[in-house]
Amino acid sequence: MDRGLLEFVPAGLICLINTTAELLMEKGIVEMELLLNHTLVTEFLLLGVTDIQELNPILFVMVLAMYFVNVFGNGAIMMIVILDPRLYSPMYFFLGNLACLDICFSTVTVPKMLKNFFSASKAISFLGCITQLHFFHFLGCTEALLLTVMAFDRFVAICRPLHYPTIMNRQVCIQVAATIWAIPFLHALVHSILTSRLNFCGSNHIHHFFCDVKPLLEIACGNTELNRWLLNTLAGTIGIGLFFLTFLSYFYIVTYLFLKTRSCSMLHKALSTCASHFMVVIIFYAPVLFIYINPDSGSSLEKDRIIAVMYTVVTPALNPLIYTLRNKEVRGALNRKIRILL
Repeated sequence: MDRGLLEFVPAGLICLINTTAELLMEKGIVEMELLLNHTLVTEFLLLGVTDIQELNPILFVMVLAMYFVNVFGNGAIMMIVILDPRLYSPMYFFLGNLACLDICFSTVTVPKMLKNFFSASKAISFLGCITQLHFFHFLGCTEALLLTVMAFDRFVAICRPLHYPTIMNRQVCIQVAATIWAIPFLHALVHSILTSRLNFCGSNHIHHFFCDVKPLLEIACGNTELNRWLLNTLAGTIGIGLFFLTFLSYFYIVTYLFLKTRSCSMLHKALSTCASHFMVVIIFYAPVLFIYINPDSGSSLEKDRIIAVMYTVVTPALNPLIYTLRNKEVRGALNRKIRILL
């Protein structure tokens, strides 16, 4: 500005102009730093299940053993469902889908977790993190839907036996299975896209053993209200809604059996089948609902890591044990295949 003109400008106005210019420069520098930090975050560091390094060998053996039980147990169920003609029914068709889901669901998180127990570098790429998040929510939501469909299948089989072959015919089962796998894929896609658009301008340390929305939101900067709303409201509504429908199906089955069934053997068989299914539902939903309905807080992340082990490692390993130990048809088919192989 010309010195002659400066004489006619009040000193206070000059000071205001200088202060504004300084603030704009500072804001530009901060925004540039945020942009650089966002573009520089090409990987995250997964801190694992626990911060106590001495526990890692013990946890490694336990998790590896459960993963083997999961893969071989669910793999055996898939094999007998496919190969044994006596199990060509809607219930075992969906059971085969559940076994496949359990293997895939654990495989999304467990191999990386096992590697990180003894790895000096616990890094996961940005793309790998978002991919893991996507498939975790995709397969988790698919299992919730599948458990609801399995409950409805038992409801129709027990309470509407004459209409069962018509309602749950082969074409309907295939269409339902396709829908079960398709809808959660879109649901997970929303979470993965919104999470990938967040700015990560601070630490890249994830306080978890896999990439999930909640721990990523803890290290994100900027506005995360939409992400938190989707996580708490949408995921919570879907979880509670599906659990309620599943519980309602089994409640109606038990009520119907006690009021209508005269045969004790038939009552025992039906209740035994439903008990194994409902046990799987409780084991799956209890930790999931605790994490995704519990209000967000940094202090809850430690508990979330421990509880997440339940539904990513323990539950998929328990499912084949529950179905094989409590289901005579599955045990019989498995014994026949073992005798053939031997």
